[in-house]
This record gives sequence, C-alpha cells and structure tokens, in this order.
Amino acid sequence: VQLVESGGGSVQAGGSLRLSCAASGFTYSYHCMGWFRQAPGKERERVATINGYDATNYADFVKGRFTISKDNAKNTLYLQMNSLKVEDTAMYYCAADLTSFCLGGFPYWGQGTQVTVSR
Repeated sequence: VQLVESGGGSVQAGGSLRLSCAASGFTYSYHCMGWFRQAPGKERERVATINGYDATNYADFVKGRFTISKDNAKNTLYLQMNSLKVEDTAMYYCAADLTSFCLGGFPYWGQGTQVTVSR
C-alpha cells in the first residue's frame, strides 16, 4: 500500500487549497480513507473521512469549509479546503483503513503535505 499526498502550500487566511492523495497497492474504492493533521506541539487529529460507501464525516472545526471526496477511477482522494484559517496550519496526512466503515485503525499513512496559512 502506498499513499502519496500533494497539493499543500502557503496561503493567506480566507484562501483555498486542494490536497490530493494518490493510492496504490489495494482495492481503493472499498476502503475507508481519511485526512488527518498534526500541528507542531499538538496531537494528530482527524479532519475528515469517507467510507467505502462514500459516506463522509467531518471534524467540527472544518464542517462547512472542507470537503473530502474520492475518484475511484483515479485511485485518488481529495480534500478541498476553503475559508482557511491560521489555525488550519499543520502537516496533513492521508490514511487508509482496512475496512469499509473506518473501524480498522488506519494502518496505512502517507508522508504528509504541509499547509501553512498566514494572516
């Protein structure tokens, strides 16, 4: 299993970024996939998940601003981030679960992509 994130960068508050995660080595469409983030000095936190049946779930702090989606034909997971805030600054990670319903503990992780939001 390989997960490769891209799309991070620096943006001003209020701006947008779209993260991508290219997946390979497993039957992508049947697995729960997720985006997580970790800021310096803070614990990793779940941002959003999309299960094997395309049901999505968001952390409260991104609801209405971020959208998780996937393109099964391209084996790619996305995170559209709008109305970015300074507190969204973190390393963002793509993760894959072994189950369709996000119950397997996300054993597979990408290397991360940095998102920096400035005032």
